[in-house]
Amino acid sequence: MYQLTDGREKRRLGYWSLVGAAGALAMTLQPVYADTIFTRFSTIMKDLYGQLVGISTIVAVTAASVALIIRMVSRNQRAVDEATSWLKRIVVTWIILNTLGFIVAYLQPLIEGGKYTG
Repeated sequence: MYQLTDGREKRRLGYWSLVGAAGALAMTLQPVYADTIFTRFSTIMKDLYGQLVGISTIVAVTAASVALIIRMVSRNQRAVDEATSWLKRIVVTWIILNTLGFIVAYLQPLIEGGKYTG
């Protein structure tokens, strides 16, 4: 073994001992609470989709109410036909937006982790 001659060598040895101990400690730690980028993205998209469905429901109800009022009150047949057409579009769009969530929830377990086997 070599002999420590001055304080500088002792500090150097202490430093590298500390670096080695910290490295060993870092290698043995397990990231318990760490999310992967995919789980974080999934959480963000679920939150965003939930807000989108909530807002679209409010907008769809409001627009459908206006279309129904126009349809009931108007004496012009063209306005009644347009309101009926808009009412159909609103209902179909709202159903599609709400169905997307069910489709994604059904397909996600199939393709989770990039291990889709087809």
